[in-house]
Amino acid sequence: MNIGSIAGVRKNGRRLGIRANWAQFSVYTLITALIGITIGTERVALPPLAHRDFGVTSILYTVSFIAAFGLVKSLMNLVSGRLSDNRGRRLILLAGWVFAVPFALLIIFARSWWWVILANLFLGVNQALTWTMAVTAKIDLVGPSGRGLAVGIDESAGYLGVGIGGFIAGLLVANYGLRPAPYVLALAVAALGAVVTLLAARETLPWAQLEATGTAGKATSPAQPRLAHLAAYMSWKDRSMLAVCQAGMVNKVADSLVAAFFPLYFLRRGMTLSEVGLLVGIYAWVWGLGQVLSGALADKVGRKFPITGGTFLIAVGMGIVLAGSARVLWFAGAVVMGTGMALVYPNLITAVGDNSHPSWRGGALGVYRFWRDSGYAVGPILLGGVAAAWGMSAAMWTGTAMVFASGVVLLFLLHETSPRHALRPPAWQARPELLGHGTAAG
Repeated sequence: MNIGSIAGVRKNGRRLGIRANWAQFSVYTLITALIGITIGTERVALPPLAHRDFGVTSILYTVSFIAAFGLVKSLMNLVSGRLSDNRGRRLILLAGWVFAVPFALLIIFARSWWWVILANLFLGVNQALTWTMAVTAKIDLVGPSGRGLAVGIDESAGYLGVGIGGFIAGLLVANYGLRPAPYVLALAVAALGAVVTLLAARETLPWAQLEATGTAGKATSPAQPRLAHLAAYMSWKDRSMLAVCQAGMVNKVADSLVAAFFPLYFLRRGMTLSEVGLLVGIYAWVWGLGQVLSGALADKVGRKFPITGGTFLIAVGMGIVLAGSARVLWFAGAVVMGTGMALVYPNLITAVGDNSHPSWRGGALGVYRFWRDSGYAVGPILLGGVAAAWGMSAAMWTGTAMVFASGVVLLFLLHETSPRHALRPPAWQARPELLGHGTAAG
């Protein structure tokens, strides 16, 4: 059976594909949008809170909330991805919504900046458990045919949610202050997400098992490699996955600039909070809307071109923002950055899906998301240190250079992974010892 015919496989009334599973696919898309709104609520409201409510003036200390978020999220991605291969996606998703409650309450009642940092540890767990499961569920439902489009829709919904959350938070802050309004919104969204997950979402692990039995080339893989072997394979043994993981990490370094540095940078250059909210919202909306098109594009032309080209485009957009001296250039740079993000972000996830067996896909995505979200920990600490020593502009130019270098790595190391366009099978099929197994895949 070839890849293109997998959508026709049936088992217990189940089929693979977006059309065959449109109802559940729509439910998980709504869940992803709610996840995005949850994190979007703090992107505009939190950096100014450090100075205005707690008297924090150090840039490094101010952006520490992003580092705390990224550290916990990256570690929990690793755990949740592996657990989901055994326990299923829905249970872990439900648990994730619970962690949004202490996040919001801690910020509402915070008496020092350390409360905010602690709150972001809970937000990191929330995002790792919910978003990782939502995208994995969609990949389960769709199978290999149209995977790029499915991930593009998922990430589009999520980052449209981030943009909506950031924009609404900006309006709430302008009218009601920095607390508690944005975080009451986060509580309401988390409650709605939990209800939708509990009442409408179905477990999707059986669809992954259906793909495993119906895809001849992948069905021969051993059921699950050890996590240590899988992490080593994804991190450095497979050069394409090494390129993907480093690109994901640097991508988050760039996004941490938007989350932690843009509000402070543009407020210092004369923008109002509502204008900053609009700029961040436009960046997220272009990123969000563009991912549907970029995911579909990658299904047609392959993953390497949009991933590599989009990475260079992010660097160009960052350069426009930094070199510009007028609002029109700042907004133009945000649009270019958003376009680059749209090309890169969903297709990195899709490349991991292409390269992994359905029985251990959750774990592979968890390893990738571990490296990707570690960018939220590395970025603020590294760039915050540069900003403290040489100024905010120097930090932002450093981030731009990192993104450009990441594009060069992709150009030379990433092999095409799309089932329709790849010139070689995934490395683990030809060399099962890379996953800790001693015999060749049949």
